[in-house]
Amino acid sequence: MDLLNTLVDKGLRRELPTREEALAVLATPDDELLDVVAAAGKVRREWFGRRVKLNYLVNLKSGLCPEDCSYCSQRLGSKAEILKYTWLKPDEASKAAAAGVAGGAKRVCLVASGRGPTDRDVDRVSQTIEAIKEQNEGVEVCACLGLLSDGQADRLRSAGADAYNHNLNTSEGTYGEITTTHTYADRVETVHQAQAAGLSACSGLIAGMGESDSDLVDVVFALRELDPDSVPVNFLIPFEGTPLAKEWNLTPQRCLRILAMVRFVCPDVEVRLAGGREVHLRSMQPLALHLVNSIFLGDYLTSEGQAGQADLDMIADAGFEVEGAGTTTLPGHRVDAGGGCGSHAGGCAPCGDGPETETVPAEATADRAARTDLVSVRRRGAGTDLAPNA
Repeated sequence: MDLLNTLVDKGLRRELPTREEALAVLATPDDELLDVVAAAGKVRREWFGRRVKLNYLVNLKSGLCPEDCSYCSQRLGSKAEILKYTWLKPDEASKAAAAGVAGGAKRVCLVASGRGPTDRDVDRVSQTIEAIKEQNEGVEVCACLGLLSDGQADRLRSAGADAYNHNLNTSEGTYGEITTTHTYADRVETVHQAQAAGLSACSGLIAGMGESDSDLVDVVFALRELDPDSVPVNFLIPFEGTPLAKEWNLTPQRCLRILAMVRFVCPDVEVRLAGGREVHLRSMQPLALHLVNSIFLGDYLTSEGQAGQADLDMIADAGFEVEGAGTTTLPGHRVDAGGGCGSHAGGCAPCGDGPETETVPAEATADRAARTDLVSVRRRGAGTDLAPNA
């Protein structure tokens, strides 16, 4: 296909595709899906070989969030039967992190529900970062604490944090339909604060919330302009008790096309397959490794993932290898440009106008059966007395 040859050439040159090209990837028929995966796989291998970086989540504080993000089981008013607990002590968090590192994780992601941290919270997380670093030599630590106030990113960096995660989640045009208690601009500003402090920026999206193809392209092009080092791609987990519980809009084929589009637009960044992969990709997960170079190991914040050993077996069986602690994740040109875990210098040209693609009508999704059997609330690991999944 001329389209795929063009996208591969652009990806190898780190050149931004057009909106029309990105939309065309999302519109490819299932008969051409393997061609799309193979093409995006060439770009993935050019910049990351066959390495897969493992990341491990530790939920420092679960539930009872005052924000109203419609996709989140921890949101204000959520009736989801999730674990709820206040801040883990530094030694508890460090113990949970050690399980992930022992399972092969190179990065530990420390997450806490809430609008954003108080200065006391930053002190508490700083102590946790120091405890993890003392016990796990060479491990990367990423913090995800919500909206940052002035100076907080610098304090986290001084405590030893390597990265900060704050996702854009969806397009600016539709953000207000998903969340009303903060704005899209608030999220962009927090990513800028992390970058200014020398932290490696991690920012991604959630697919499957009823957005259109155009919305997906908008948010991925916005991420390209923001230029994070890591782009996690989440697929909505429709928790019962949340406003989006009935949004079962994804198929494995759709997920693969989304991941391919992200890889073409962001060819040389760490594209991470994040929450919802077991629910929506299911048996097609190994194909996604040809598109992404990073996954989460084991469980997520409030839901359970597949067994950690199953993740490792999947990587090996698909012919990939776990990235070692001594290996630099990002290509040399990104590391040289910025320092830290990678480049956060300069963005790319903003995207132009393109054809609109409407949300898939409800009647067209009737065969996309809800797989509530695959949504399991986390009952082990952080905040419990049971061993974590790693």
